[in-house]
Amino acid sequence: MGKHVLVIEDEPNIIEAISFILSRDGWAVDTHSNGHDAVDVVRAKTPDLVILDVMLPGKSGYDILSELREDAGTRNLPVLMLTARGQTKDRELAERIGASRFMTKPFSNAEVLEALRELVPQ
Repeated sequence: MGKHVLVIEDEPNIIEAISFILSRDGWAVDTHSNGHDAVDVVRAKTPDLVILDVMLPGKSGYDILSELREDAGTRNLPVLMLTARGQTKDRELAERIGASRFMTKPFSNAEVLEALRELVPQ
């Protein structure tokens, strides 16, 4: 069976691009586009991995990641964080909170696939 990824991103063209490349690679893809209830959606969908945007409406990706890391059920869930802000301080904050990987936009399809395959071996 393929792996399941939840993409939490609010930009439709990024959602579409990531969904396309991951589906083609055999992943089951769910998407969500706001921060308000993202943690509840992660708990309900139980993905193998989350791709999480930093800047979301309602709640930041950093806050969502912090909540996921505080919960025993999602503490070890692989999370790939995406951001348009690629400054060192952003990367350091993500790593300190517990991001599994950090990737800046724009990114290549190959980079995303490589990161997911490393985080969740097939």
